[in-house]
Parts: sequence; structure tokens; C-alpha cells
Amino acid sequence: MTDLHDLELMLRSETPILLIESLEEPRIMQLFTRLALRLEQKVFGWTLTEGLRRVEYELASDQQLAAPAAVLRHIKCTFEPGIYLLLDFHPFLGEPLHVRLMKEIAQNFEQLPRRLVLVSHALQTPPELRHLAAGFSLRLPDRNRLLTLIREEAQRWQHAAPNRSFRASRDAVDQLSQNLLGVTESDARRLIRNAIVKDGAITESDVADVTKAKYELLSPDGAVSFEYDTANFGDLAGLSNLKAWVDRRRDALLASNQPSFGTADRPKGIMLLGVQGSGKSLAAKAVAGRFGVPLLRLDFGVLYNKYIGESERNLRDALRTAEVMAPCVLWLDEIEKGLSSSSSDDGGPTRRILGSLLTWMAEREAGVFIVATSNDISQLPPELVRKGRLDEIFFVDLPDVEARREIFRIHLQRRGLNASSFDLDQLAEASDGFSGAGIEQAVVSALYAVRTCDASLSGGPSTAQVLAEIQGTQPLSVVMDRQINVLRQWASGRTVPA
Repeated sequence: MTDLHDLELMLRSETPILLIESLEEPRIMQLFTRLALRLEQKVFGWTLTEGLRRVEYELASDQQLAAPAAVLRHIKCTFEPGIYLLLDFHPFLGEPLHVRLMKEIAQNFEQLPRRLVLVSHALQTPPELRHLAAGFSLRLPDRNRLLTLIREEAQRWQHAAPNRSFRASRDAVDQLSQNLLGVTESDARRLIRNAIVKDGAITESDVADVTKAKYELLSPDGAVSFEYDTANFGDLAGLSNLKAWVDRRRDALLASNQPSFGTADRPKGIMLLGVQGSGKSLAAKAVAGRFGVPLLRLDFGVLYNKYIGESERNLRDALRTAEVMAPCVLWLDEIEKGLSSSSSDDGGPTRRILGSLLTWMAEREAGVFIVATSNDISQLPPELVRKGRLDEIFFVDLPDVEARREIFRIHLQRRGLNASSFDLDQLAEASDGFSGAGIEQAVVSALYAVRTCDASLSGGPSTAQVLAEIQGTQPLSVVMDRQINVLRQWASGRTVPA
């Protein structure tokens, strides 16, 4: 079935007002132009700048009917049946006069079929008109259609200059078509065109750029942010149990957006428990990097709004963005600050947010994998952390000696230092109780110390200088001793070590 067929069925119904929320105005006008000939109906289009005109013929517009009230009075008084497309009429829906005129036109639809079609990026239907209206949505392109668009844009680029050669990797094209799922056809075509024009090819780098552009298109100012370069965290030091768990479920997550994949055994998500500074944020990025999918971060501070109903709408928009970006990881950072059981007892927005989130977690069909991080799981409502909502709870403890050794190697090499010239075993033993961030800071401090002593020195610090920085500060295990012991005691037997 196509948009043309679906729209024809809607127009053959007895619904007097049709609501279309879309930015693809030219495509909608094209559909109605084709349907006008098929249904033998007159189709009129109205804009505030041009007034009323016939859509299926190149006729001049009537500037005298540019005012919203004027065009509605004209439609009400005319004895000519037809379809009237009102483009960007949404700012005028709050006027009582306009609402009353539209209601009278709709109520007289059976005697004289004059159908109102409102086309805009967003429509808030007045309560008086809801029982007279129905919504219609354009279909989003599927994988086959997206592959066709890629082929068409490549041919268009080559035809513009016949001497050009187009290059494309099959894997990159397949990945691009997968990543473009969820955007409109016009937006998909524009993103494909931009990728091709840049270098006359579709490569792995184009796929990453298009994914970023897709997110910015979907949620420029929303409560979710796009975390870049998560692939760099896929081989993060330590976290062997967590990475092995993720690896076993990678294929299932990536296949969960395919129509043939059932939802019963799809991976749902995990909770990462640990004290502040223990590396939960890095672990969340490592999960996305291990899966090889985008990472979206939900900010509860932006989510909540003082106006009734706005917080729930913000959550719906955020979850809808995550579903369109699927397969992806949705990171709920420090979730207890937004959904603590003490806050949800007030019966206000927190409880409504919790209810909406739990319903979505239970019913979602898209491949959105949740990674929730928490410093204090005791503050969370039990219905959120029970099995079935999430697959597992992992405890992110401070790194052991092997992980600390690898962390030193990573941070030394990242700063252009030869890790093999350091006694990594000695450094790993001396840094017992340090977090990954603490180890990094010891390396950075040693570099500063060396350069302060001799500004012209191009080399790096020695093992002894890094050891001096380690011994000159207190590890996280000392600074947060009580909190770490309480968490370790609770996590023992209840969670899986990450």
C-alpha cells in the first residue's frame, strides 16, 4: 500500500476535517493533485501569503481571500464541493471565530461536502473540533525505498557531470539505508545528496556523519543528547564481565529492528550501580561502543517542566527520538535523581513520568537498549529495577590491578608517551583504590610537574614521577570510603560484577 492509496481511503470516508502534521508540503500537494483527477474533485490550496487558488490547475490565486476568517467564510458560503488545503493554519486555530466557522463547515459536510485539510508541522486541535477530525501521516521510507533513493541521487550526481565517477562500499550503503530509517523521504534524500556531493562516494565516514545529522534533525533542543565517538570506548580497560555479556547480545539487538525478529527475547537493558567517579559513565559509553550503535543520553533536568503535561510530552518526544534512532543505547544517567521513590510519592509529575517510562519499557518494539546508571539504588522504586524491566544489574567497582595496569597504558599512550618504558606493574600496585579518572589525573599531574621543572623538556615523566603524584593524593577508596563500603555490601550477592 502507498500514501496515495491510504489518502484516497481517507478522502472517501465521511470525516470532514483532515489533519496532516508534516514538513513535506510539496509532496502532500503532489498527492492531492493526483487524487483530484482520480476522484474528480476540485482541490483548493490556501496560504496566508497568496490566498486561495486551485491546486490541480495553474490558476491565479485570490488575494482577497488571504485572511483566515475571509477564506473560511468563503468556504462556508460557497455551494461548490471540494477539498480545501489550509497550509500553516496552526497559528489561527486559537481564534474562537475561526473555530466556529470550521465547526459549521464540518457539521454541514453531509449536505455539502467541503472537506478541510490542515497541513502544518504541528497541530493542536481545538476540543470543539476533535470529534469532527482525523489525522493522516505520510509513510516513512523503508529499506528498499531508501536504497532506491541512494541509487537515484548517485545517478543524479553523475548526470550533472558525466566524467564523474561514483564510489560506494556495499557495507556503507547497507548501513546508510539502515541509519536513515525513521526520517521523511525528503530529509533522507537531502542527507544522501549531502553525503554524495562531499566526495563523490558513500563511505563509512559518511554513515557516521549522516547519523549525527539525523539526530540533530530529530531532536535539536530536546531532553536527549547525542554522545559522539562511543566506538573509542568499546575496548575500555576492565569491565570484562560486562563486555562479554554485551557481546553475547549484540546480534539480537542489531536484528531487533527487522520485521522478522520477535520481541520476546530482545535485550532490554541494564542497570550500572557504583559510587560517583567509579566509571559508570565510561561503562555506558563502552556498552554503546561494544554494540556499535549510537548513544543517546536522557537529561532529567531538561525533561521536567513546570507546566502540567509538558514533562510527559518531553518524555514522549525523547523516547520517540530514541525509537527513530534505533538500534541505539539510551543512557539514563543518575536515574535516581529523576525517578526516586521519595519524589514519586508526591503524586505529581514524577509519578506520571515513572508510569509513562514503565509502560514504554514494557511495550516498546524498537531496538532501544537502556543503560541506567545509579549511585544509590535504594532510592529507586522497586518496579523499575525488577527483572523484566531490565535484564541485569551490574556493579561497577573500582578497577582491579589488571585493569589499572591497562588504564595506565592507555593514558600514557594517549599523550604520546612510550608505555613500555614505564614500570606498569609498580604503578598498578601503587594505585590501589584509585578510579580510572584518578589514574588519568596522576599521569597528567606528572606531565605538568616535569614541564614546570624544565619548560624546554620535550620528554615525559618517569615511573618515579608518576608514583610521586600517586602518593601525593588520596584515592577514591579513601575519599568515599563509607559510601563504597555500603554499596559493596549491598551489591554482594545482588548484582553481577562488571
